[in-house]
Amino acid sequence: MTRQVSRQMGDPFEDFFGFGDPFGGSRRRQQPEAQEASGSGVIISSDGYIVTNNHVVQGADEVSVILNDKRELKAKVISTDPSTDIAVIQVKAANLPFLTFGDSDGLRVGEWVLAVGNPFNLESTVTAGIVSAKGRQNIIDRGDGNEVSPLESFIQTDAAVNPGNSGGALVNLKGELVGINTAIYSRTGQFAGYSFAVPVSIVKKVSADLIKYGNVQRGYLGVSISDVTAKIAEEKDLKTNDGVYVGGFTDNSTAKNAGLKINDVIVKIDGIETRSASKLMELVGRKRPGENVVVTVNREGQLKDFNVVLKNKEGNTSILKGDSAAESVKIDLLGAKLGNLSASEKEKYKVAGGVKIIEITPDGRLDAQGITKGFVITKIDDKPIKDSKEVAELLDGRRGRIKIEGIDLDGTRYIMVL
Repeated sequence: MTRQVSRQMGDPFEDFFGFGDPFGGSRRRQQPEAQEASGSGVIISSDGYIVTNNHVVQGADEVSVILNDKRELKAKVISTDPSTDIAVIQVKAANLPFLTFGDSDGLRVGEWVLAVGNPFNLESTVTAGIVSAKGRQNIIDRGDGNEVSPLESFIQTDAAVNPGNSGGALVNLKGELVGINTAIYSRTGQFAGYSFAVPVSIVKKVSADLIKYGNVQRGYLGVSISDVTAKIAEEKDLKTNDGVYVGGFTDNSTAKNAGLKINDVIVKIDGIETRSASKLMELVGRKRPGENVVVTVNREGQLKDFNVVLKNKEGNTSILKGDSAAESVKIDLLGAKLGNLSASEKEKYKVAGGVKIIEITPDGRLDAQGITKGFVITKIDDKPIKDSKEVAELLDGRRGRIKIEGIDLDGTRYIMVL
């Protein structure tokens, strides 16, 4: 179990539990001094893989883990997934005790669960509560202009969770992991009766992908969906008030090609009921591109099954290899931490390569020029940049002035000498 995270940034829990943006707002970037923050985590394998929240490790220069036997180990961030707020880190250790995955699908409202973590740096704290709801969404305020597409289907409990519990375990009475505690509903920043956990059905898939591929392999149906309401059912003359309404399709939609139509109501995925859009997204989110799902729809009162082969966001069934969080590089000469561009970012800026600034050091060279987080560097000294590793090699041991070319968030192109 991880107990402490040392980070060169402000306290994320102050933000996450009601005082700001948990995913890195401007207030945090203005923090001039190195600070520490603490969180929780769950060991999921004997060789040191640990699951925690993305917001616990996001932007950290260093991550350390203190085990229950008081050993303190440096941890490596394997990769993160902001859309589910899940991250995987690893410590160099063997034969560690670990939690086994339980069955979050089998959880029932009213069932007792335990929240384990380190609120307020009080180590190994356990609180008890019941599952008060499942499939909650729109819980986290991710801030305006954030490009993260959230995948939320939270388990809601009344087990007490406070700052420091983030990333900790939600377990059933068998001691099996059923969720990762992620958020609370509060207007004060402290526990006010409800807490929310990412179900282990999502955690298991996301963590496996982050370890194996460096990113999450997501399959898509290619449909525009919404919960069926009485109003929609009446307006569209649907024959059911229960399910997920299909309102449209994306380009080259695999669901459309399989035979689904607008005004269909999806009621099951692989035989599991989908009474809400969040449940449908959770079920599909467990699959990878190329995998098959059976989609059951209510069409004018008749149930029909369709076999749908899921596609990735690029419209094919290939595995999309990602850049792990560990590949970010801190460049002291520039006063910034750099990360690689995703395929969508390269397409957005119409570049073949480059790096994005994911953290700015106050009073560094880039900060002095007014450059902010998100700026994309495409060339250094007229040399096109491929990735962050190349920047580190290019600037290793360099002194003196440097010519930088890049693109701001609004698409404006800059050339500057630092």
